[in-house]
Amino acid sequence: MTSYPPDERCPTVATPDRHTAHLHLAGELDHTTADELLDLALRQIAAQPGLRSLHLNCAQVRACDQMGLAALLALHRRTDAAGIRLHLDDRPPALDRLLTVTGTLGPLTAPPGGSSSTTG
Repeated sequence: MTSYPPDERCPTVATPDRHTAHLHLAGELDHTTADELLDLALRQIAAQPGLRSLHLNCAQVRACDQMGLAALLALHRRTDAAGIRLHLDDRPPALDRLLTVTGTLGPLTAPPGGSSSTTG
């Protein structure tokens, strides 16, 4: 999310209402971009005190490595503690495989303080 080819856009944020934010991701979620995602998401949480749903649109995520997964897990811990539902929307098959193989799909998509689910 930092090193984009010229045709890719930086992560964008949309806030349709005071309880919802959408972050649109593109490119690779890896060791070079994981901190940026986490920083962007945490800044959005701080800027929107009434936030209840944080949607990460992952449709344009081409790859995710262990650092990207660690960033998603760290973000989930923060959103869960704040009572914010983290949504991993439009996950590409490769991301779903990674989350399934690592056993993190359910925890990353569960409601705050809730049980595991496989929906985003």
